Amino acid sequence: MQQLIHRNAFLLSRAFASARDRLPDTKALAKRLGPGLITGAADDDPSGIATYSQAGSQFRFGLVWTLLLTTPLMIGIQMLSARIGWVTGQGLAANIAKVCPRWLTLGLVALLVVANTINIAADIGAMAEAARMLVGGSRVLYIVGFGALCVLGQVCFSYERSVRILKRLTLALFSYFAVVMVVQVPWRQATVESLQPWAFFPADANFSDYASMVVAVLGTTISPYLFFWQASQEVEEIQTRPHAAELRLVPAYAQEHLFRIKQDTYIGMSFSNVIALCIVVATAVTLNMHGITNIQTSGQAAEALRPVAGEFAFAVFALGIVGTGLLAVPVLAGSAAYAVSEVFDWKASLSHGFHEARGFYAIIIAATGIGALMSVFELDPIKALLWSAIVNGVISVPIMVVMMWIGQSPRVMGSLTISGRHRFFGWAATAVMAVAVAVMFVTA
Repeated sequence: MQQLIHRNAFLLSRAFASARDRLPDTKALAKRLGPGLITGAADDDPSGIATYSQAGSQFRFGLVWTLLLTTPLMIGIQMLSARIGWVTGQGLAANIAKVCPRWLTLGLVALLVVANTINIAADIGAMAEAARMLVGGSRVLYIVGFGALCVLGQVCFSYERSVRILKRLTLALFSYFAVVMVVQVPWRQATVESLQPWAFFPADANFSDYASMVVAVLGTTISPYLFFWQASQEVEEIQTRPHAAELRLVPAYAQEHLFRIKQDTYIGMSFSNVIALCIVVATAVTLNMHGITNIQTSGQAAEALRPVAGEFAFAVFALGIVGTGLLAVPVLAGSAAYAVSEVFDWKASLSHGFHEARGFYAIIIAATGIGALMSVFELDPIKALLWSAIVNGVISVPIMVVMMWIGQSPRVMGSLTISGRHRFFGWAATAVMAVAVAVMFVTA
């Protein structure tokens, strides 16, 4: 009997060990995540939080379907941008310059810089307002402090350290999970209204308002600065590995890294849209259902939560604004710097010191500094979001068309062109954005 017990214990321990070996290694997975996770998290910046808060407070659960629609489209177009960067070893702007006239490339990059700077202004202003609500103090001092912190983080830290910091900042987004957990969500009602939004249309809203909010959500979710950032981060990843460029020609190595890009992007973009869903649901429950339907900024959303959901929900929501802003502003400034530097053939890498890549860092400093200055003069957050959405809408469609052309081109991508399924989702995302832009101009 004793031997039988020992034998069964041994077999049981072997079974547990075998099961443990089959479980995913979370530490290894965390190391594999990088450009996709950071890009997805940066999409939920304070400006995005404001848009999702407006959607939830004004239309309750009536815009949840847009997040379900954009998730596969967002994954498809971001995978394409990452693939272009890794396969070609160059950023998106450098690849666009290869296939487009010089004037068109310069125009798209200039508009990208303008849109990113306006977005930075809105984000820094939202961070400063959230910090002021939490601990008091001067809004201007917070603007200067956050702007300086974002610049110094990129100028003073190496690429590897910057990535580690940005990955940790993605944890700030879990604050919105916490908000959803502390409020009572009527999930059955949320499901019904999200599947039949036309049946629960607010009495005081019209179709133009609804269409504008749909466009705003789509434009917030699929933004050009995300394309440029993720492509450039894949180039950075190559530069940190001495023999990566040569190994790209080895089929097994290429397939393994393309799988890593796919895994990273799936997780990053899914995480991004789940957080967006949490924000919409949280504001729908705490604001719309209590008669608060006119939210203009993320700070107003946080303040409105205080009397309805309590101090904890307010504090968590406001802290999330600060955390996501510290993540998003470097991504916005960095994507503009990568694009400009690639067009003018400047050194563009966070791995280089300031003296090696002065032009690159000058763009980061200028975009962040001008954005902070605009915030000091109290830029109207609604106008900032409107102009940012318009500029992003103007440039997103042509950029996506060129990206699809590059992804399908054997001349540029060699044997690693995108698959038929990838083409479907890429062109679908392009078509959805084209329709959204058209609706934006028609209903403006």
